[in-house]
Order: sequence, then structure tokens, then C-alpha cells
Amino acid sequence: MTEQAQQTAGTLDTVKLIAGVAILAAGIAGFYSLPAWPIWSRWLIVLAALTAGGFVALQSMQGRQFWEFVQSSRIELRKVVWRDKDSPQTWQVAVLVFVVVAILTTFFWVLDMLLAWITRMLTGQGA
Repeated sequence: MTEQAQQTAGTLDTVKLIAGVAILAAGIAGFYSLPAWPIWSRWLIVLAALTAGGFVALQSMQGRQFWEFVQSSRIELRKVVWRDKDSPQTWQVAVLVFVVVAILTTFFWVLDMLLAWITRMLTGQGA
């Protein structure tokens, strides 16, 4: 049995996260403070700030844990067995989902209309 040592985020990790957010905020501020620049260059500033801020934030412990989560999620996603789209079961389930959504949409629409009518009658706004 393996046990992972619990690590706590230190001050440096917090500083890294704050720096990442500050870099992103600076990029967004640059987008709005440079209206004379072409739009494509302003968007490049935002994308560069997003990339740099993300890179800095990923250097923190929380960022490393997030990246490990993303990697393990991708591994788990590869384990999922997807149904063939031509399978009769797939079509049956898809049709069932659409029918249930249509029924619930109608139910909530009627409920909304009923509650609106009751509210208008109680408040005296109905004719």
C-alpha cells in the first residue's frame, strides 16, 4: 500500500498563483488600454498573457495537481467504451433523450404559464 505525503501550499505557491492572475489581468488591461492598435495585435497580447499566466500558475503546487488531474482524466477517458453510432441501442437512447427533453420542456412551459397567471391574478394585474 502506498501513501502519498500530503503537501500544503506554501507562500511561494500562492505568489505564483497571484502572479499568474496578475499577468492575465495585465493582458486584458492591455487589450482595453490600447484601442489604437489593430484588433489582432490586441488579441495576441491577451493570448500571450493567458499563456504566460497559465505557465506561471502551473508552476505552483495547485497547478501541478491540476495538470496531474487533467492527465489522469485523459487516461480514464481512453478507457471508456463508446457505442457504435449505427447501433440500434444508440438510436433508441438518443430518441428517448429527445422525447424526455421535449416532454419536460412542455411541462415546465405550462407550469411557468400557470404560475404567471396565478401571480397576475393575486397581484391584480390580470384583466
